[in-house]
Amino acid sequence: MQHGVPVRCAWRQEGSVFLVASVRRATVWLLCLLCLFLLPGRTARAAGDGALDFTTIRLGSGRQAVLVVGGIQGDEPGGFSAATLLGTRYEIHEGAVWVVPNLNFPSIIRRSRGLHGDMNRKFARLDRADPEFHTVTRIKDLICHPDVRLVLNLHDGSGYYRPKYIDKLNNPRRWGQCIVIDQAVLDNVFMGALHDEAHTVISAVNERLIAPHHVYHIHNTRTAEGDREMEKSLSYYAVRQGKAAFGLEASKEFPVELRVYYHLHMIENFLRQAGVRFRRSFELTPDGIRQALRENLGVSFAGNRVFLPLEDVRDTVRFLPLPKGCAEKAVTSKPIMAVLPCDGRDNRLCIHYGNRTITLIDPDWHEMDHSLDGMRVTVDGEKRFVGFGQVVQVRESASVHAVSGFRVNAIGYDSGRRDESDLPLRHELFQKRFSVDRQGTLFRVEVYRDDRFAGLFLLRFGDSLRAERDILPDSPGRESRWGY
Repeated sequence: MQHGVPVRCAWRQEGSVFLVASVRRATVWLLCLLCLFLLPGRTARAAGDGALDFTTIRLGSGRQAVLVVGGIQGDEPGGFSAATLLGTRYEIHEGAVWVVPNLNFPSIIRRSRGLHGDMNRKFARLDRADPEFHTVTRIKDLICHPDVRLVLNLHDGSGYYRPKYIDKLNNPRRWGQCIVIDQAVLDNVFMGALHDEAHTVISAVNERLIAPHHVYHIHNTRTAEGDREMEKSLSYYAVRQGKAAFGLEASKEFPVELRVYYHLHMIENFLRQAGVRFRRSFELTPDGIRQALRENLGVSFAGNRVFLPLEDVRDTVRFLPLPKGCAEKAVTSKPIMAVLPCDGRDNRLCIHYGNRTITLIDPDWHEMDHSLDGMRVTVDGEKRFVGFGQVVQVRESASVHAVSGFRVNAIGYDSGRRDESDLPLRHELFQKRFSVDRQGTLFRVEVYRDDRFAGLFLLRFGDSLRAERDILPDSPGRESRWGY
């Protein structure tokens, strides 16, 4: 948190629902977490593929919900990234939207179409021994929920679907840039005129094309007439349950932000047709999406005694004091983020964001001390209480007041003292290579009671008027790292 205003994140369990709540800070630099309702199961942060549960985010109210599913195939980041933005950056003012951004979460983390086969071919019949049986069963239950009236299944498809053959990238066997329907009409069903509804959306999206060859078409698979593969899909399962369902496809020829651009245009137009009123918090352009995907990234450990902003984090955060088992209780700011042991070993943690690894953490394992919630700190001449988990903006200097029985360790500042309480902490005294961020402005201040770790806060040196979008510089290295 900047400007000394605390971010405090907490989670609690209520039956089968986990609620993650956040308190906003003055500059709204990081939305630590939105309220994520998980139906049912464990938090999607646990230390193993088998525990990476999908998340259901319920927005709005009402008894006619639109269910949006992303990530059924883990190598299609346009779909699960669009669903993530829908679930975390939209407000629903009328109607209800339920978002599953990470249905096949283990496959997303591994950048695999499917670790146990194609999940989108498991909705006709599935053996109980299949490792994904319970995931498929639970998403089926969600589709069949009486409040769900419309299902949108998000995909990234190869090339460009065209009704007639043009060339190897533009032909009827390609799936990009189309809306897939299983049949033209589903009688006596809300939005059951599938062809007409899809045509209305396509007409609107084709008015917002970035380039003419991005044009959208309807792809009617006529599944019931003998398409054995599509009979196994999630969308056709929904149709068989009497729910209007559409497959939304963006081309894999595009970078992720452009895929998300088309996905969100399709989603928004379907929401309008379903009578849903909404507002988003970013500009619906490729650049606006690119920025929205990269900002508001963070993770907290140990009940938010350790909080790391991740927008400009170094490739490795070394010797981070953490308690054993912290990965299972880590709280991330986006539902397609996860904290997992690297290569199954507990001596290093990987923080994943979709298909990408944001950073590696080399933990320094400690038992915890919970007798303090923070420290008194003088920041640029002003005395204040700084809670553990805060990010404090410092223009010139900060000093941590001594507390009997506790010692302060400012990482990157070599004072020659074991306890660095009551010392002036100025930017020029820190070695840049110890910073959390690549720019060399963000440094850890850790507090210990003997060998027990009490918590840490962060000092961010620089102009106090730095905006909340103090994030990624545009550089080839950064492009390669993030893939957006």
